[in-house]
Amino acid sequence: MASHAAYSRPRLLFSAFSSTTPRAQVPKSAPEPAPTPAPGQNAADGEADAKPHAGRNRRMRIGKILRMISEERHPDKLVSQFITASTASPRFRDNRRVYEVAVSRLASYGRRDAVAALLDSQKPFIEASRSGFAARLVRLYGRASMPSHAAATFLDLPPKHKSVTAFNALLAAYIDSGDFDKLVAAFPEPGLSAALDVIPLMEKCGLTPDEISFNSLLNGFYNNGRFNDAEKVWQMMKERNVEPNTNSYNAKLRGLVAEGRIEDAVAVIEMMQKDGPKPDSVSYNELIRGYCKEGRLDEAKKVYDDLVKNVCAPNKGTFETLVPCFVEAGELDLALSCCHEIFSRKCRVKCSLLQGVVTALVAASRIEEATRIVKLGWKSNYPPRGLKMPALTEKNQDVEAETDCDDSTPYEEGSKEEKQSDNSPVRFSWQILNARLWKILKSGVSWNQESKIH
Repeated sequence: MASHAAYSRPRLLFSAFSSTTPRAQVPKSAPEPAPTPAPGQNAADGEADAKPHAGRNRRMRIGKILRMISEERHPDKLVSQFITASTASPRFRDNRRVYEVAVSRLASYGRRDAVAALLDSQKPFIEASRSGFAARLVRLYGRASMPSHAAATFLDLPPKHKSVTAFNALLAAYIDSGDFDKLVAAFPEPGLSAALDVIPLMEKCGLTPDEISFNSLLNGFYNNGRFNDAEKVWQMMKERNVEPNTNSYNAKLRGLVAEGRIEDAVAVIEMMQKDGPKPDSVSYNELIRGYCKEGRLDEAKKVYDDLVKNVCAPNKGTFETLVPCFVEAGELDLALSCCHEIFSRKCRVKCSLLQGVVTALVAASRIEEATRIVKLGWKSNYPPRGLKMPALTEKNQDVEAETDCDDSTPYEEGSKEEKQSDNSPVRFSWQILNARLWKILKSGVSWNQESKIH
């Protein structure tokens, strides 16, 4: 017969969700006062903005509204603009990205009161929205490390929106925040182990756990090195006839690589190739990351070849793992080859990654190849201030490349920045070279043709 504890643990978890009162996480300081209206603006203007076909919103395209909110840095103004736009436009509410950006920014400011104000303003739209909208609000509370608010939101959802998707969002909120205190207050050893009782809790609530539910648990356990608990999740999946998918195995690969168990990770990939589900780009990226951590670049390159051979497109994660390792090891031919793959596949990587290759090529006196990378980078809309030929010291040593730069202003010959820079002959020659490259890029003539002109 099952012990009393076996029944009490799910019951305790169920009671943890029975209170709709979130934990107080609002900062002690009072919220900043709302910004005063701009000259000529009155309360009526604000009311007009809240209507779909009145005021500024009628004249402003949705793209401009999204951009304006994404660029706003004042927390209270951000909340005000967000509420106005979301009230006026269903299309705005369909944009998942703008919600993530706004909540992430407010959370980075430590303004959980503002996060609560923003997300609470969206709750009136839940009833008429699809279930994904409700799950999004629950998930966003987790992104802001406010899991008790997520739980309260889930409990208040209309019955038709209390879906497995919404519960998975709640589970992810606790996994992301790492805050299981409320769930496990009655347990002698609080921690992730209590998360195993979430599956019986879901079943008690009449919800059927799916692969997303189990994958959330697997990610939480593997990210924290809890392999024994992760194995229990695999067993629970088997008992409930839930087939693990590629994401399930990717969670395991991530955990194995983090522990330095690269050979075990290789065995997982081989098993996936043989029996399925087939590995994807993320699977191979984890294996590449493991080999690079151990300095085994030949094996990493072989995995990259296998990735392409198995019709998995290399992505940003692939190149941002491989290229720095190749540069550090002096394998410039391989790094250069990856750069050309990046451009041909139109894969957007960090500007500093390309700059690192350019700097290394110049240090190795491979000027023409470095110039080619810079030119291709500019054609691919990488900013000239972030990707350029490096200045050289008297000892022919490169200076540290700039990190990612959002400034897309071309580096023109005779610019203010050029005039204020060091006027030493060597540095000035590289400035002219960068300006000349940009001139060539704009005019469309070849390097040789431009040289003949000069």
